Amino acid sequence: MWTWPAYVGVIGGALVFLLILLPVVVWQYRRYGRLSGLRLLGSAAVAVYGVALVAYTLLPLPSGDLAQWCAQHGFSGPQLNPFQFVEDVRRDTAGMSAAQRLRSPAVLQTVFNVVLFVPWGVLVRRFFGWRLPLTVLSAFAASLLIETTQGTGIFGLVPCSYRLADVDDLLTNTLGGLVGALVAPVVLRWMPRSTDLAAQRGVPRPVTVWRRWLGMLIDAVLVSVVGTVLVLFYRVVLVATGQEVPLGSDGIDVALGTVVPVALVLFVPPFLGSGASWGQRATWLEPRWTADAAEGVVGPDGLGRGTTVRRAVRGFTSGGLWGACLILAEVPGGGPVRDVAAPLGGLVAFVAVVSVLLTRDRRGLSGVVSGARIVDARG
Repeated sequence: MWTWPAYVGVIGGALVFLLILLPVVVWQYRRYGRLSGLRLLGSAAVAVYGVALVAYTLLPLPSGDLAQWCAQHGFSGPQLNPFQFVEDVRRDTAGMSAAQRLRSPAVLQTVFNVVLFVPWGVLVRRFFGWRLPLTVLSAFAASLLIETTQGTGIFGLVPCSYRLADVDDLLTNTLGGLVGALVAPVVLRWMPRSTDLAAQRGVPRPVTVWRRWLGMLIDAVLVSVVGTVLVLFYRVVLVATGQEVPLGSDGIDVALGTVVPVALVLFVPPFLGSGASWGQRATWLEPRWTADAAEGVVGPDGLGRGTTVRRAVRGFTSGGLWGACLILAEVPGGGPVRDVAAPLGGLVAFVAVVSVLLTRDRRGLSGVVSGARIVDARG
């Protein structure tokens, strides 16, 4: 009974962490100026604990005939008598030895309600950096939301209170949050503080292969995410207006799912500011050119922003060419060009990734062709 939600928490939390990993990495780069492995570990712990908390407090959900289920298992109303658990423990453990009382379901249930929210206090106090009063208040608010969700049948989705909403759970959960907040400075002493890491945000870092590859990955994911969101929005509008939703991809799907995101993510950035892609901007990278190839202000290192033509050449050598291949591969009735576009795009992406590993200063193929160096934008 108490173990399966733990499995749900670990497996589901791991999946959630994988889904949010890239946004968390981008957040760290923008907030701290670099990655923190320990803070990533903390994010994973938050994902696992969050899923486990939902599993323990809200699952399993009623299934089948809900009216019949509610008639057999539903609760008539919340338990609003504070400290009722004291009387329940006294009644259920009458005549037991001290050891038997400690192992009784009534005692274990009360202790578990406290322990369940200890990680909340630890994570909110130390990982998120909230002060003690706000941490305890957040534990109270989270528990209140859980009890309200249980008592209202997920706000009316289930026609009864499918789990007992208990004021004692609210009290013991809040106590657990307080305990966690008090021990957090000791338990998570090894966790770097967000404010301490943010203080080093402006320090330039070496341009590494992994950092360059991360920028490329961000650009690729952005193309996919923007396209998916636009297509979903388009289809929701069709449903909302009573129009027929096409079974396959039509011209509008191609435009919204591929052309527009490629243009926004890959074609536009070379003409903005330094000419860096969105992924490079997220990881504090930007292209620079030597004084004789730069326009405008040249820094003390003899490097500056290149001409618009040079920035365009760099942007379209790899990312732009890959984006063009994506578009050609989706064009309806493209014939032989469409058949060649997809493998050509894969080849372009492969060469772009490998060239970072093989070129000086990690400039990649686009840097070699345009004469650009990739540097830390803070330098």
